[in-house]
Amino acid sequence: MLTSQKMAALATGGATIRKMFEEGALLKAQIGADLVYDFSIGNPDVPPPAALRETLIRILQENRPGAHGYMPNAGWPQVREQVAAGLTREQGRELEGAFTARHVVMTVGAAGALNIIFKAILDPGDEVVTPRPYFMEYNQYAENHGGRIVPAEPGPNFRLDVKAIGRKITPATRAVLINSPHNPTGVIYTAEELAGLGALLVQASQRNGRPVFLIADEPYRKLAYGGRTVPAVFPAYTHTIVATSHSKDLSVPGERIGYAAINPDLPGSKPLFEALATANRILGFVSAPSLMQLALGELQGTTVDVALYERRRDLFVGGLKAAGYDLTVPEGAFYLFPKSPIADDTAFVELLKEENILAVPGRLFGQPGHFRLSYCVSETTIANSLPGFIRALEKACAQAA
Repeated sequence: MLTSQKMAALATGGATIRKMFEEGALLKAQIGADLVYDFSIGNPDVPPPAALRETLIRILQENRPGAHGYMPNAGWPQVREQVAAGLTREQGRELEGAFTARHVVMTVGAAGALNIIFKAILDPGDEVVTPRPYFMEYNQYAENHGGRIVPAEPGPNFRLDVKAIGRKITPATRAVLINSPHNPTGVIYTAEELAGLGALLVQASQRNGRPVFLIADEPYRKLAYGGRTVPAVFPAYTHTIVATSHSKDLSVPGERIGYAAINPDLPGSKPLFEALATANRILGFVSAPSLMQLALGELQGTTVDVALYERRRDLFVGGLKAAGYDLTVPEGAFYLFPKSPIADDTAFVELLKEENILAVPGRLFGQPGHFRLSYCVSETTIANSLPGFIRALEKACAQAA
């Protein structure tokens, strides 16, 4: 065998959504892109803000000395200061301390941030509790560093169920991982839910004799609808680390730019910062791309036109509900997570595929009986897909009868 057994298994069964995305591209080439309704992957299609292009061009024209050179493992200090100032404005009003460059590590997207966090805090056998449904690659990220994901049941309509999380915490628990706005449901956790989770983790840390971290995966923080504000997670608990990327809020997923941020109210956080920066180096990321770091530092507070996603959500939700689908209305992000009309969500996704509709089974998010749809597509694609959703539902009902 040319590969390790572990990687052979991952290559065979992993990256399912990416494979569906690639199959969708082939299908579009065969029958025409306008006849394929690909809701499989959260690949933002909303144009990046004009300020991004303008900033990148200006930085290149300035030809700054050293702009393409090596930098500290944590990223450019001036960029980390700019990000820290943005975090203080956004999440620091209820904190005693202010974010500084020593609380921020620039990373290769949120995936890079989560991997350096797990590398920094996990020992072999440690557990990370996360509510269902959850992004499937959390499993691999934790396993990369000797840990294990432990799923907890969600509350009604996928709300954060603090008691359910508490039932999963053991002496081996090292962290609780949450994602809000949530992929795949679009739920935004409330300040009250976060405060309750923080109180639970204070008790768990005292009981376990070591800190239980709260890790917040927040790449969709700025994609909230109806004037909602996503509550700040740092005030809920001192031992909080945020992982994020700008793939979604700046529509630059291919640029792989994000960061990990430590709560400034966490006492004695210097060793944690140093561990994160060291993990950045030894995992091979070394640092996030220099040009995107420099641009990002100047774009704090800039985001895409969220109204475009909200309009798509309303069109999609209205069409599916009118067709008879059962789903929770997303409060943020850009996904729907309807119930499958038959128990086997994989079988129903195959019925959708017969209509050239590409969706993802809920079981890939640890939540069978549902399916995920990403509305990073045009309104025309959504509208034209609705008859196919109706036909697939009719087929499913006929099979169940």
